[in-house]
Amino acid sequence: MDIRIVADSCCDLTDELRKELGVVTVPLTMTLGETPYSDDDMLNLPEFMEQMKACTSRIGSAAPNPALYEEAFCGGEESFAVTISSNLSGSYSNALLGKSLAEQRGANVHVFDSKSASAGEALLIMKLRRLIRDGLSRAEIVSRAEAFISGMRTLFVLDNIDNLLKNGRLNRIAGKLISAFHIRPILGSDGNGNISLFSHAQGWKQALKKLVDAVENSGRPTEGESLVIAHCGNPSFAEELRLAIETRCRFQEIVILPTRGLSSVYANEKGVIIAF
Repeated sequence: MDIRIVADSCCDLTDELRKELGVVTVPLTMTLGETPYSDDDMLNLPEFMEQMKACTSRIGSAAPNPALYEEAFCGGEESFAVTISSNLSGSYSNALLGKSLAEQRGANVHVFDSKSASAGEALLIMKLRRLIRDGLSRAEIVSRAEAFISGMRTLFVLDNIDNLLKNGRLNRIAGKLISAFHIRPILGSDGNGNISLFSHAQGWKQALKKLVDAVENSGRPTEGESLVIAHCGNPSFAEELRLAIETRCRFQEIVILPTRGLSSVYANEKGVIIAF
């Protein structure tokens, strides 16, 4: 059976991985002031990042139109969709609308709220594809994937929180404290898809140690599992983090991915996201 996976563009898979995993991407829209940008394969990310730095007005984003999801779902016999946390975007609700429209045309669709973003979406898709390749029933795939979402951990460290503050993604009191003390916040999903402040670091060296400690002490199984690191223009730290995690944990694979457009907006330059 032709089973396709559909993801919104907050999922930071490379072109090669999207092809390998059979993923169709539905783009969100980003706005710098009044100018919209589609987060698709035509986006010139370096140019967009420069324009974002220069932007003095509101920076925002919008969920994909349900019709885009509908068309993506109608391209295969059966589809699984993965979206950014429903508490961060309308992408999940629009995917459900797209599912309803597609199923009127005979499609068979299940939509997962990742309760995460970026690396978390990529990790969930990697898990989904393994479950599909194992030949499990649709019901078993859904059950195991939902259990995986419930246990998944997503953490990220930022060098710049301006865009999170501008768009209300981070509590302003916490943001003022972070800015006042010039610290790098370590944030993550609270388990329900909201962003919470977990810790902070005084520099990248301390941030690396705290991230590795968090992975090792999480209680999550690592042997035979995968971990994803997504970074916004910070490949050296991502690689250093990978090596440090490998020395203390037994993941089967650690995948490093560059952020796409939407994740780059909120991670901002040098931001790093991990999911496991």
